[in-house]
Amino acid sequence: MIEVKNAIITKAMLTIEDHGLLSAWLTLDYGGSGQGFGGYSLYLPKSFKHHSLMSHAGHWIFRCIEISGVERWDQIVGKTVRVRCEHHKVHAIGHIVKDDWFDPAKDFADSNHEDPEEK
Repeated sequence: MIEVKNAIITKAMLTIEDHGLLSAWLTLDYGGSGQGFGGYSLYLPKSFKHHSLMSHAGHWIFRCIEISGVERWDQIVGKTVRVRCEHHKVHAIGHIVKDDWFDPAKDFADSNHEDPEEK
């Protein structure tokens, strides 16, 4: 039976754990008990058969997590990455050891996404 309860969100997490797809979780505290909410696929990376760049936000978050070499958004802090930049703009971030770069302008070139810096 479905119930309506009040809950406090005690944790919010973006993750590429388990099967390598982007998902999000909220940890809910009911006051004495708790529960997780989430686990839906928000983005399928290129390694998935049904990959499609339909979510710029999902792709951006996924690639930042992947380039940082972590599984969760909150683990990015303190990680080292390589950077392709100019004085006025960072063009790409890269994995510290692998030759893997995230360049949003290139990744989004075939979509309707516009770089606000180029306006």
